[in-house]
Amino acid sequence: MRRSEIRDHLLETALRLFNQHGYHATGIDLIIAEAGIAKTTLYRHFETKEDLILAALERRDEQERDAMRAFVEQRATDPVERLFATFDFLETWFRDERFRGCIFVSAAGEHKDTGNPVFRAAVLHKRLALAYFEELAYAARFAEPKRIAAEINLLHEGATAVAQMTRSIEPARQAKRIAIRLLAGEGPSTEQAAPVSSGRRGNPSR
Repeated sequence: MRRSEIRDHLLETALRLFNQHGYHATGIDLIIAEAGIAKTTLYRHFETKEDLILAALERRDEQERDAMRAFVEQRATDPVERLFATFDFLETWFRDERFRGCIFVSAAGEHKDTGNPVFRAAVLHKRLALAYFEELAYAARFAEPKRIAAEINLLHEGATAVAQMTRSIEPARQAKRIAIRLLAGEGPSTEQAAPVSSGRRGNPSR
């Protein structure tokens, strides 16, 4: 395999194992064995386990946000309907047999120091996810788009936590029904919608 292919293989292997076993419980030796490479090969790509974790989280951040955006844009054109479609995306995620909860929440839980780079990477993912909801809320011209985005985000986080415990898709459906009731009474803004960008990792909106 080419160098880039080896790196990709290592990241996907590490993400699968972190999702299954957690970060602390997944040792370098297990990753090496599962990836079928030599230890020296791994360390040529990642100097430390923390470097590997950070690269894996960055990979998953991009994958998840890109997948949600593509799903939502295919599902609906109206910005309000796109907010609701984000819960349909959750449902497809909860259906996946590999679903074990949010890998970023797990990362923050195992690296509790708020100054830890892994904790910060998890927080960044959540900020970028919130920025996407804010982008949709601005596009829908709600009077209080930041509040709406925060409430949608809270429903997402709650649904994910419940689904992790129950292994059920129903929390996604319940959260969507709550969101529909929540937004039914929201009026439009009379101001020009402000642009919100959630496409770049380095420029979070929250």
